[in-house]
Amino acid sequence: MRRILDPTQKANGEWRLKTNERLEKAIGYKNIVRHIKSKRLSWLGYVERMPNDRVAKTIYKWKPYTRRPKGRPRLRWEDDVRNDLRKMGVKNWKRRSQERKQWNEITEQAKTHKEL
Repeated sequence: MRRILDPTQKANGEWRLKTNERLEKAIGYKNIVRHIKSKRLSWLGYVERMPNDRVAKTIYKWKPYTRRPKGRPRLRWEDDVRNDLRKMGVKNWKRRSQERKQWNEITEQAKTHKEL
């Protein structure tokens, strides 16, 4: 965020990064992690509504033919999103993602949900 939101140049030519207070003011005192998670949920709904012949949908639905390596399995993007939905208490998310208005309410709710 510091690199994105314009570093400022002092009178002597030195560059100074913004303070935490200025960064929070610039993003409107929003929790950036919750914002990113809500955007991730928004993308999930968009992909679920896509026709099956779209590239993003085929990649999302693709299952590899090989086995996963031994040990603890790595978390996938879908695992993280499902975890977020579980924490929010959303049930039947596939059916609800087809209803755009309902899904937008869920993504807006994610921005203020305490457990995310």
